[in-house]
Amino acid sequence: MYICKMSAGNKLVDFEKSIGPWLGKTVKIIENHLQEAFDKHGIDLSKEQMIVLKKLHEQDGLNQNELAILTLRNKSSLTRLLHKMENKEYITREQSQEDKRINNVFLTDLGRSIFKKSRPIINNIIHTMEQNISNTEKQQMIEILKKIQSNFTPNVEHI
Repeated sequence: MYICKMSAGNKLVDFEKSIGPWLGKTVKIIENHLQEAFDKHGIDLSKEQMIVLKKLHEQDGLNQNELAILTLRNKSSLTRLLHKMENKEYITREQSQEDKRINNVFLTDLGRSIFKKSRPIINNIIHTMEQNISNTEKQQMIEILKKIQSNFTPNVEHI
């Protein structure tokens, strides 16, 4: 059992009875299963790269700043990720004609193909994750997670 003394009133908190460790462990389990499934199917893709492909599939030609915001990454982290994806030929970056400081990011044919191949795998992971959970429970969980997110970022819309 992990207990931490908090400064607010020196109240003892049992981390195993708080939400944080359970969220973190669940995310790690899902990420591991997703990566194993990609590897098993010969898809050279990370979760982070998959998120970028999804965002570009929804709106191709986003600029790097928009993509950083949508993927919740800082600019330098996103730049490194995009560089890897460019080397794999999943994306291309093109300098904006209006503002030379801005790079727009586009899916390549290979990037579209990889995204298409990843969809059934992602759908299977979602199915596995949601089995034995009713639609009501699912909606309740989504609402609870939105509340947790708003506790940290009250002025941001959570989708």
